[in-house]
Formats: sequence, C-alpha cells, structure tokens
Amino acid sequence: MPYVKFTKNLQRFFPTLTDSIVEGCTVAEVVSALDKRYPGLAGYIVDERGALRQHVNIFIGEEMVFDRQKLQDAVSEDSKVFVFQALSGG
Repeated sequence: MPYVKFTKNLQRFFPTLTDSIVEGCTVAEVVSALDKRYPGLAGYIVDERGALRQHVNIFIGEEMVFDRQKLQDAVSEDSKVFVFQALSGG
C-alpha cells in the first residue's frame, strides 16, 4: 500500500494528521482513503470537481502528478506519495 507523507503545516488544520499507509491504485483513490481517515482533508487537497487545488502539489516519488484534474496517476504498492501545501506571503 502507498506510503503518504505530508508537510507539517497541514497539521495546523488537521492536528492528528500523520504520515500514513493507505490503500489506492490512483492518486484519487489515495486522497479518498485519506479523507476517510481524516474527514475534511480531501476538501483541502481537491476542489468540488475533484481537481487538485492550485496551492497543493502531490508527488509520486520524485515526479509531480501529471493529471491535476482527475488524479488518475497510477500509484503502486510501494509508492511514496508526498502532499505539499504551497506557502505564500512575505
């Protein structure tokens, strides 16, 4: 099952959020599994159409996901998935 790591700043909104092993064969399935474990997390990662929000990036290993609209990038059992929230401000 894929291993998912998060940037620490997401814990501000989800205090119990920890790096997790979840089921899923696509990024969309991984996000859905994470939302079941951490209710509301998917709404922070994807918009109402299921597309990746502008301020969020997801990597599978060292590659940024290609399909930001439907999140159909394949995830294997041994994948490492990284969820990054972009920071802005000055």
